Formats: sequence, C-alpha cells, structure tokens
Amino acid sequence: MLARLRVYNDIDAELVISANTIVEVTSAKTNLPRLRWVLSRVRIEPVTKAAAQAAAELLKQAALHGHKYAIDATVAEAALRQPGPVAIVTSDYDDMRKLCRDRVRIVAI
Repeated sequence: MLARLRVYNDIDAELVISANTIVEVTSAKTNLPRLRWVLSRVRIEPVTKAAAQAAAELLKQAALHGHKYAIDATVAEAALRQPGPVAIVTSDYDDMRKLCRDRVRIVAI
C-alpha cells in the first residue's frame, strides 16, 4: 500500500476512499498507527443518506443485493461522483465492473 501511495503522489493523483473502506480494511491485526497515517494522506468521502441511496440504486441496476455488495456499492458510488478520469483499485473486480460498468477504469489487484 505504501508503494502505491508513493506512485499516486508521484503522478499527482488524488486518492479518494469511501468512509466504509475504513471499516472494510480494519481487523484485529490492523496496525492502527499505520492506518491513521495512510488515512491522513487520502480524501475520505462520507457515506451520507444521499450517497447511500445512490449506492442502493447502483445495486438495483446491477441486479445485486445484500450485505455482500453493500460496501462495494458505496465505494462505486463515491468513485462515480468524482471528476474524471477515475480508476478504482480493487480486489473485487467483477463486482465493481457490474456496479460501475464502463464509467470508471477498474484496476484489479
């Protein structure tokens, strides 16, 4: 992750995450000081009522539902709100492709 942050910084790309991503990446093994450091270098998009409703609409359009896709939908919604060009770096390539279709570049990791 640190190497990716350096690359994004080197190309003057703004790294934006959904607030739900913090929940998704945190576990009992998370190094909290390191997480806080990373979070200090990104812009965190809140999941507001409007954002949640838009994410729910993305799920509906993609014929997906349930908690399995909820965080992915909020990440996709946050990405779609950003001025282009936009790329999502994700391990959930197939889900993001369904949610975003061809409106953002999906980069699998």
